[in-house]
Amino acid sequence: MPDAYTHGHHESVLRSHRWRTAENSAAYLLPHLRPGTSVLDVGSGPGTITADLAQRVAPGRVVGTDASADVVAQAAAQHVAANLAFEVGDAYHLSYGDGEFDVVHAHQVLQHVERPADMLRELGRVAGPDGLVAARDVDYPGVIWYPLIPALDEWLALYLVTHRSVAGEPAAGRRLKAWAREAGLSGIRATASLWLFEDEADRAWWGGMWADRVLQSAFADAARATGADDALLHRISQGWREWAAADDGWLLLPHGEILAHGTTGSRS
Repeated sequence: MPDAYTHGHHESVLRSHRWRTAENSAAYLLPHLRPGTSVLDVGSGPGTITADLAQRVAPGRVVGTDASADVVAQAAAQHVAANLAFEVGDAYHLSYGDGEFDVVHAHQVLQHVERPADMLRELGRVAGPDGLVAARDVDYPGVIWYPLIPALDEWLALYLVTHRSVAGEPAAGRRLKAWAREAGLSGIRATASLWLFEDEADRAWWGGMWADRVLQSAFADAARATGADDALLHRISQGWREWAAADDGWLLLPHGEILAHGTTGSRS
């Protein structure tokens, strides 16, 4: 069975996923792409990053794979290109040959799995020693914001507990290098980048998304299972709306990134 996903696929979750592009979420990888490069995008979700990558490497083959059949179907309907396909897959046991892709990419995936090093090893197998594994994950304990709204302190404390109660590690960004070394990847290059939300439109989008997510998504159900009551969830939701309405509002999310060479064939 696949690892449980903390957030599920409520509209408020997919709203955040659809915002992602190759430029705002995979800039560290872009200098390594060329026309004709083949790319496997693991955990591709609604496919916005995948479709961007397909445009950049055309006519190179690009495949997006995700554990959710519904999300794969939506991505395939939304993004159509001659060199692009979407498939349901298990990232611990990918249905591709050793070294089949030049680049194997995973964005915001490793934070949600129980065995990140094993998954990276499988990504490395499909990239092979001449290919490239690229991964980027947020580091939630490093998130900072202003104004200092108490309800957002409650949100972060609840988020860390809830995420860990479901599957994975929300402090993934700082661990990517260690996981890559454990997986036996080589030539590891670690970098970092930021998401910053501060203008009125960004605040309305991010704050509104979390105001909804904390009440309506699978995260809300998982939070209740950890002991959170509706009063807390509504307080956090209102805190996000307060932050979004603040002219001084500012939110920074740090991300870890790795580029590394893959491995010779050895399934997890």
